[in-house]
Amino acid sequence: MKNELSGYNKNRKDLFDEAFDSFFRPTFFNLDDAAMKTDIREDKNGYTLEIEMPGYDKDDINISLEDGYVTVSGKKHEEKNDNSVYLRRERSVSCSRSYYIGDVAEEDVKAKFEDGVLTVLLPKEKEKAVTSHNIKID
Repeated sequence: MKNELSGYNKNRKDLFDEAFDSFFRPTFFNLDDAAMKTDIREDKNGYTLEIEMPGYDKDDINISLEDGYVTVSGKKHEEKNDNSVYLRRERSVSCSRSYYIGDVAEEDVKAKFEDGVLTVLLPKEKEKAVTSHNIKID
């Protein structure tokens, strides 16, 4: 283990090291890496976010808009109906991602959820008109 952390002798592995490597390696994929994969497309009117959220219901998803960020979060709970003792619970998960969109009105953001994919339509931030004023000096 010490050799692994220090990077010493990386090319040489013996049976003991390989046994412990496979013992501590996770047998499942990292939920953080797999959650909420997003495709973002741009057109002349705005942006389209297509966010994978398989296994979630529409009621499990929340979309909020604050300080120029749209935050999409999901929280899924599996009901426990029996007296079983769980060794691992991976299906009751929550996830969240934020995307900076700038200054847009809440009513301009549209969303739909279909077949495990959340589609969020976002308008482009309107450019602020540069106005110039002359200030009278007293």
